[in-house]
Amino acid sequence: MSAPVSVKDYENSAREKLPKSVWDYYSSGANNEQTLSDNCNAFSRYRLRPHVLNDVSKVNLGSSVLGTPIDFPVCIASTAMNKMAHPTGEIAVVKAAESMKIGYMQSTWATTSVEDITAAAPGAIRWLQLYIYKNREVTKQLVQRAERLGYQGIFLTVDTPILGKRYKDVKNNFSLPSHLSLENFKALDLKELHTVDGENGSGLAQMVAALIDPSLQWSDIAWLKTITSMPIVLKGIITGEMAKRAVKENVAGILVSNHGARQLDGVPATIDALREIVQAVDGKCEVYLDGGVRNGTDVIKAIAFGAKAVFIGRPVLWGLAHNGQEGVRHVLKMLREEFKTALQLMGCTSIEEL
Repeated sequence: MSAPVSVKDYENSAREKLPKSVWDYYSSGANNEQTLSDNCNAFSRYRLRPHVLNDVSKVNLGSSVLGTPIDFPVCIASTAMNKMAHPTGEIAVVKAAESMKIGYMQSTWATTSVEDITAAAPGAIRWLQLYIYKNREVTKQLVQRAERLGYQGIFLTVDTPILGKRYKDVKNNFSLPSHLSLENFKALDLKELHTVDGENGSGLAQMVAALIDPSLQWSDIAWLKTITSMPIVLKGIITGEMAKRAVKENVAGILVSNHGARQLDGVPATIDALREIVQAVDGKCEVYLDGGVRNGTDVIKAIAFGAKAVFIGRPVLWGLAHNGQEGVRHVLKMLREEFKTALQLMGCTSIEEL
């Protein structure tokens, strides 16, 4: 194929390159995938209202997340098991983020450890995506390892007491390829990680059922604060009621997310939920968005509705599958240039003006 010029081009390339079970794992959503398609389609329902005859010869694309400046308001969302997409996996992704001066959220279920990520990109802005496990000592050890290594925040996933039903993973009997492992847990010798083979449906779903604590509740946020001084962002809130409840816990931020439409099918697209949540928090914490962002105008719309930054997951995986670190970096550069162009055509010189 010719050189990719859009996220869609990278998606098409990844579909050709990846084994079917891996492509299905990365690309699929829950159940009938209603929310999966709506995450992207919802952006097209909103129209832009540009101001003309403004001097946009000089623009500032910068924003910040949890007080840390970023060069433009796009960061990398957590995605599991990156080495299924490319042998360099998470290290390629974090190095691309470091080179673009944006933030990188590492999945707990990474195929690279927090130690190796830090060694590969010590100057990167790094956050840890976290599930709280039935074994709280495992949770504590993981969080404190990340904090000692200079990670700057926790993105606590709150929408996964159990794993959503993903038909394609069940049909494929999906499990992590045998030559890979979840490196953050390797030293902990968790027997649950070694007893899922995918022979009776999704091995991932079996592992989640074995590890993740379905009794998680609001009081556990207070417990998490006792084991770390890192700021906590709740990832997976899509209603104003839950956003108001989150504010009462004095969290640092909310990531408006439906888990890439991989949990409960039929929930709102994240861009549709964003305005309600921004109004609900009323400036008491930062708000970010993931889900469905595929081009620079999507970023414009999210920022205009009140997000401090957006996070991208699948576009990063498509770039990684296409060409490793350079593929990820090119995806980020495309989005940066598309965002800059759209900002100028809106007649704005900074994200505050949106």
